Amino acid sequence: MSKIISVKGSARSAVEAFRAMDVLSEANRMIARGDKVISLAVGQPSAPAPRAALAAARRMLEHGRVGYTDALGRADLRQRIGHHYRDTYGCAVAPERIMVTTGSSAGFNLAFLAAFDPGQRIAIAAPGYPAYRNIIRALGLVPVEIEVDATDGYILGAERLAFEHARGRIDGVLIASPANPTGTVTPRAELQRLVEFCDREGITFISDEIYHGLVYGVMEASALEFSDNPIVVNSFSKLYCMTGWRVGWLVLPEPLLRAAERIGQSLYISAPELSQVAATAAMDATEEMALVRDTYEANRDILMQRLPQMGFSAIAPIDGAFYAYAAVPEGVGSSTDFARALLEKCHVALTPGGDFDVRRGEHFVRLSYACDTPSLIEAVERMAAHLDR
Repeated sequence: MSKIISVKGSARSAVEAFRAMDVLSEANRMIARGDKVISLAVGQPSAPAPRAALAAARRMLEHGRVGYTDALGRADLRQRIGHHYRDTYGCAVAPERIMVTTGSSAGFNLAFLAAFDPGQRIAIAAPGYPAYRNIIRALGLVPVEIEVDATDGYILGAERLAFEHARGRIDGVLIASPANPTGTVTPRAELQRLVEFCDREGITFISDEIYHGLVYGVMEASALEFSDNPIVVNSFSKLYCMTGWRVGWLVLPEPLLRAAERIGQSLYISAPELSQVAATAAMDATEEMALVRDTYEANRDILMQRLPQMGFSAIAPIDGAFYAYAAVPEGVGSSTDFARALLEKCHVALTPGGDFDVRRGEHFVRLSYACDTPSLIEAVERMAAHLDR
């Protein structure tokens, strides 16, 4: 008989669960048994990938061979992404600085591994996307969570970052604009101040731009408009509705490019070639994606009107992405209890705020409005009936 060995997980694996995915799992179980659940829990577009992307993928499959690519990605896709920066932001980004990744998730892994050593401190906003905190910890880095709220528009600005840096060395900062879970957009002037402060202080600036193209009434800026030093992370998941295709990209400063390529060769080999071919075609589907964005904007307008009427408060500015982040109405208990009751009694799924803010999140929820408008209207009516408002 073989000896029984006690196996335990590593300290770096002790990251928190992603509650949004737990809510999705429960919602899917309810759907499987026939319940009519409307999910506002996960940041996943309900619209399909662009028709041009699907057609390009079909044509490639007809050839019968989908293989590895260079670790940096297909040359045609990198060239097309470079043109995107010229056309959209008016800045020159050489294709040689672009790395195609297995979704933005792999992009964050590569950025942190290439730019930082274990123990270095990375500033992030709270509330913020929980995977930031979890990836940082899993890689042996230290997350420095800086709380923002309604009083500062849920924006981590340069003055606040400088204050925290003076208290204790900050080696890197990650800014998302538009942000998840709040949907807020960092104003152009403030983003420029952040980038320039980081350049002066030798702080590595990582710009999460995966929701670019999904803004309403404001304009987003790329960190690359102000410097060549930032690392930019982007993805085809949100604007192009290609979550399951797992394809994104990095723009890297020259000194980090070869390091990221070497790491990528060993961790991922390459992003899926089929997805890269589809993504190249997707970038020209501007009219189709504009219609999807119009749906999000209509949904946003509904929530901006109805959330206050239902008693939600401290609502973050819903400038972009497809999220609303708000304090739960008085008298409903914690956000976890509220979300559980909505799912069980109303068959509406949303995400408790503990995912995004460890200390204050139990007072907040995130609602994703990436669904079709009739589904959102139905979900809101169910919630209003539950709250009797």
